[in-house]
Amino acid sequence: MSHLYLDEALELADAASGDLVRLGGDEARHAVTVSRVRVGEQLSVGNGRGVLATATVVETAPRELVLEVAEVRSTPAPSPRITLVQALAKGDRDELAVQAATELGVDAIVPWSASRSVSRWEGPKAEKGRARWASIVREATKQSIRPWMPEVAPLTSTAGLEALLDGARMLLLEPTATTPLTALDDDGRDFVLVVGPEGGIAPAEIERLVAAGAETVRLGDSVLRTSTAGPAAIAVLNARLGRW
Repeated sequence: MSHLYLDEALELADAASGDLVRLGGDEARHAVTVSRVRVGEQLSVGNGRGVLATATVVETAPRELVLEVAEVRSTPAPSPRITLVQALAKGDRDELAVQAATELGVDAIVPWSASRSVSRWEGPKAEKGRARWASIVREATKQSIRPWMPEVAPLTSTAGLEALLDGARMLLLEPTATTPLTALDDDGRDFVLVVGPEGGIAPAEIERLVAAGAETVRLGDSVLRTSTAGPAAIAVLNARLGRW
């Protein structure tokens, strides 16, 4: 099984071996018409909320698959959680960060309109951009066969980031910081990683967030692209938190 099919409406939590479940909508259509799934094949299906099942296809239709469950696995939500605050960036660099972060196990993603962001989501473009990121997250969740699909929050401003400090440990990825990310200990709080745009996090933004309780940390001695910094930090935290 190299692919996961997601359907948030699937009732998998109480499913047992031998039960029949129905995969519908676009996922079923893709499975039948694009992936050419046939009766007798085994699939991995999930609801994006911690439950994955292996199942065998027993019936196909243009927009529906009937599956016989072989095994169900429930995975608790990770704790502490890791949230990535990704600044909007030009080109597809922010989207590359979102894709990689999802594959690496991030638990939530917040698009951030930083003062140095060249890209701007204004008016209807804000929801369109969020929906685009959510689509990227969904496909990356399926590709990596993750039981939990990260949520993509609405676009936020620097002022809105302060609300994320409530009960969480906010880490600003800043190349000039003196504290390396690898030196941090787990104090039980959730982590919020903040990644700036191409020009980095503006000094005024750093000052404001640090005054509210955030910490600045660095990743080694090199300066990483905005598309690389977040995923690299998530990898470090995965190792330090025992998630890997």
